[in-house]
Amino acid sequence: MSDDEREDSAGQRGQVIVLDFLPHGRTEDDRPQYQKHPLAYAFGVEDFRLYELVVDSDADITIGDHVDVYDSSLAERVNEIDYEDLPGGAQSELDYAVEDLVDEQEQRFVDFYNEAQPITLRLHQLNLLPGIGKKLRNTILDERKRQPFQSFEDVESRVSGLHNPRETLVERILEELQEEDLKYRTFVGQDDQE
Repeated sequence: MSDDEREDSAGQRGQVIVLDFLPHGRTEDDRPQYQKHPLAYAFGVEDFRLYELVVDSDADITIGDHVDVYDSSLAERVNEIDYEDLPGGAQSELDYAVEDLVDEQEQRFVDFYNEAQPITLRLHQLNLLPGIGKKLRNTILDERKRQPFQSFEDVESRVSGLHNPRETLVERILEELQEEDLKYRTFVGQDDQE
């Protein structure tokens, strides 16, 4: 990773995408309204971690906003949460938000196909993607040796059998977000390993 990429990454470390906003707090919270705090649910742009933000009552945020969790004028408190802790609306929005992020940062995710590495002697990061077995993995590795992939379209055209490389990544990211007991994680919570 170049110095410019590190700076961009560091600048995005606190960036999250809002999945749901509850201006009156949780509905199951039986406390009087004046004791409830507005809540936002979000996921990290860089690390894909899920967050519950207790936001300032004056905060002007909506679903889909990119915000900085370290902005003290926005969030009074930030808690990392699990997928099961997301309200239904945030769970529904998560699929679309991940798809949008993969589209917005296509080169970042194409680079995964260019840079994925072995995890063990028998397992490669590419094998963690849905539908990628030994044959497809070897084809991807051979093609990227010839020339790095430039786009999802490039990956799809050069690797026969991999019909939607974008969707394959989206599926893996969502699986890592939803399944707590996965042995290997490639995307979720991996920002601090750079």
